Amino acid sequence: MGRKLLLWGWIIGALLLLLYSFTQIDLSLTFSQISIWQVFQKQFQYIGYFNRPLSTVFYIFLIVISSSLYVLTLREVIKNKLNRKTVWTIIFAVAAILFFSYNAFSYDFFNYMFDARVVTHYHLNPYLYKALDFPGDPMLSFMRSTHRVYPYGPSWLLFTVPLSFIGVKLFILTFYLFKLLVVASTVLAAFMIEKIARILKLKNPLFPVVFFALNPLVLFEAFVSGHNDMVMVSLVLVSFYLLFKQKYVGSILFLLLSIGVKFATIIFIPLYLLIIFKKSSNTFIVNSLAFLAAVGVVITSLASGQNKNPEFQPWYLLLFLPFVSLLESKKIILFVTVFITIASLLSYFPFIADGHWPKNIVELKNIILLVSALSGVVVYSLSKKLSDV
Repeated sequence: MGRKLLLWGWIIGALLLLLYSFTQIDLSLTFSQISIWQVFQKQFQYIGYFNRPLSTVFYIFLIVISSSLYVLTLREVIKNKLNRKTVWTIIFAVAAILFFSYNAFSYDFFNYMFDARVVTHYHLNPYLYKALDFPGDPMLSFMRSTHRVYPYGPSWLLFTVPLSFIGVKLFILTFYLFKLLVVASTVLAAFMIEKIARILKLKNPLFPVVFFALNPLVLFEAFVSGHNDMVMVSLVLVSFYLLFKQKYVGSILFLLLSIGVKFATIIFIPLYLLIIFKKSSNTFIVNSLAFLAAVGVVITSLASGQNKNPEFQPWYLLLFLPFVSLLESKKIILFVTVFITIASLLSYFPFIADGHWPKNIVELKNIILLVSALSGVVVYSLSKKLSDV
């Protein structure tokens, strides 16, 4: 497949995802006061809320398109048919387009904004005050989880409070400042993955970059929904890069900043200490990173969910994906990861189709994980047999 054709495929795919994101704008949210935009918004909202069969078809189509482009790009990279310039042109193009998207698949983004707003607008401590404590605030009309106080670490406030302040109470400006933080962090994560891959002397350092940055999960959950997991992940990747370069002070600083965003990366501390005090092989380090990230996903799933019941969320895999991408020789794990990350997006299918989460959504997510993992194993086994023939 030609480079230009592939690039245009990604541009068109990203534009379609951008447009689809506007179908999910909350009915209580006026994204802009511009009259032309309001007409545009209502037309798209009609598809998302009042023509759900069509919306569902569009959603599945986007998963198929993004997955197809992803697999094609991986194949071209494996065959060394894509150079570094082309890969990064695709990544920057996709990031630039999806920067303008609405956080279609999660309301967490609004909670990030409100947590900082508690500090900049109300001059109060978000660890002590929740959104429901401000019943007159207009943001409550389109927020969810308004009953909880600030659940993240101090680093996240360090990054977001200045953005809220710069936003000067303008919703649209603040929204895109927060979006810029997450999108830039995702691109930074991809850049650090390449840097680490070169330190580890992987045969094809562009492969892990594409494996991570253009994965449909990253497109939907990072670039579109804007989960703060990517800020946490990008910081820990910088930390390990500096650790490999034996710049311990900077490495410790970035590790602490990462932990201070969402706590999950605290699980890397044992490996971190082991690397400092005992020389370990690169293979051991990468395998350990992927394993600990997987443990982190499991622990996060067990500690979350409604009424504290264990529940997996697709974006939890954003912690796992960057480190798995570096497992160059573990092809079966790469296959399974591709299947799981793409299939996890199907967990939104019931809500998009019906507007409500089914009571058995936890079980459905677990089934999706199990079936996709088994499918990955089967496809890997078949591909290996065919290659041996």
